[in-house]
Order: sequence, then structure tokens, then C-alpha cells
Amino acid sequence: MESTSTNVTIRMDKETKRDFEYFCDNVGINLTTAFNMFVKATLRSRKLPFVVGDISLNTQTRKDLQEAFKALQDESIANGNDKMSLDEINSIISECRHEKGDIK
Repeated sequence: MESTSTNVTIRMDKETKRDFEYFCDNVGINLTTAFNMFVKATLRSRKLPFVVGDISLNTQTRKDLQEAFKALQDESIANGNDKMSLDEINSIISECRHEKGDIK
């Protein structure tokens, strides 16, 4: 009878492997089970089960952020404030994200 399983070899540094094995042991599974759970979750949702993104900013994004920050500074000064509070900045950012459709 032919086996339906296959071996997969992955590389990671020893400390990461040790830490992950410790985590798995604490939740009652092993590396094989954890990896299979990851693969099945990926296949079921047809996407990675976590967000993957590039945290570097491209030139246009950096320019847009600088312009937005300057506009917020100008607005704050026009309203008689030297500085905007973090809550005010977050509120404006949230409004912009709603307008762009990033948040529904």
C-alpha cells in the first residue's frame, strides 16, 4: 500500500526552531501538525492566514505623507493651535481612510 504523505524540508535558524517547538509543545501539537495547520488554513482561504506587506515607503507615498503632514500643520496653525493633538491627527487620518474606502 502506497503512503499518501510526503516529506518536506525547510530551513530556519536553530533558535527560531527551538522557540517554535517550545510554543507547539505548550499548545499540545508538534511542528508537523503546526505546519499542516498553516498549509490547510492557506488552502482553505486561498490566502496566507496573516498579513504580508512591504513596510518600506515608495517615493510617491513618502511625498504624499509629507504633503498631508504639512497640510495638517497648516490647518492647526490656521485654527490658532501650535500643535495638533494625537487624537486630532488620528481623527483626520480615520476620516481620510473612510473617504478612500480603506475602512467601511
